[in-house]
This record gives sequence, C-alpha cells and structure tokens, in this order.
Amino acid sequence: MPGHSPLKHRLVTGFQRYLANPLNRRLPFQTLLETTGRSSGLPRRTPVGGRRVGRSFWLVSEFGHRSQYVRNIQADPRVRVRIGGHWHTGTAHLLPDDDPVARLRSLPRFNSAAVRAFGTDLLTIRVDLDG
Repeated sequence: MPGHSPLKHRLVTGFQRYLANPLNRRLPFQTLLETTGRSSGLPRRTPVGGRRVGRSFWLVSEFGHRSQYVRNIQADPRVRVRIGGHWHTGTAHLLPDDDPVARLRSLPRFNSAAVRAFGTDLLTIRVDLDG
C-alpha cells in the first residue's frame, strides 16, 4: 500500500537513527559504511549488512534514494567500509538496474530479512574497494 510507505519510512528511520544505529556503531565487528556528509562535509557512519566478494562489497539500501547515506554517495562516491574490524577505502556505485531482491539472497540472511521486511524502495550498492 503506497499510503503506508511514508509512515513506515519515518518509523523505521526514527528507530534506526535514535536507537539501533548508535548501539550498532559501538560494536567492534559491525560492518559500517562511512560517507562524507553532503552538506556538513563530516564523516557519517551507518551500520550496514552486506558481503565482500573479491574486491567489492555489496549491500542493499532499504530506502533507496531516500536513504541519507545514498544521498551522500550521490554527492561524493568515495567511501570507507569497516569489514571485520578493518577499514577499507573504495568507490560506491548505485545500481538501480540490479535486482535487489535477488541480490539479498546472496547477502547475510539476518540483515537481508530485515531489509526485505522494513524496506520500501530497495537499491543495490556496490563498493569497489581500493588495493
């Protein structure tokens, strides 16, 4: 139902912003995506679920272009990803032509289930990792 999408977005992002993300950012092995704030220029760290495949890191944004980190990527695609406690630099690519539901099947099961349950506008993102 399209009418529930804005409410669902507000509820889920409020929960993430004020409760889940501050807690998850403190976990030493939580995967984090660090973007540069498009207005502030400050680093913004967002807990994400995804998987490294070779020299790429794959994830699916549950709110697509409405996600703040996606908007930051559009302004500056250079990012950092903390995987297994180690930081990697890379360039993020938004892939609107990729099938995000199929992509979620290849990513960690728990996070993928949450993205499918709470997401309203799925978008695949690939980060090409440097060296």
